[in-house]
Amino acid sequence: MSRTATSLRLCTFCGTRISIGHGVMLVKNDGQIEWTCSSKCKKNLRVLKRDPRKLKWTKKYAKGGLKKKGA
Repeated sequence: MSRTATSLRLCTFCGTRISIGHGVMLVKNDGQIEWTCSSKCKKNLRVLKRDPRKLKWTKKYAKGGLKKKGA
């Protein structure tokens, strides 16, 4: 395997690719697996419970604001 190969894992919070041998895997009680690329993403996801669509530094950022359902 080459050194430049990346895995198919994506960060659950920010959406960036996680290279092989990096990141933290969290397994919830219901069996759901969450991968985070850094401690920054881990803190925002688990401790601060932030929405990644509201933060400009994530790839999941929704430009123009979030649309409410039914409005």
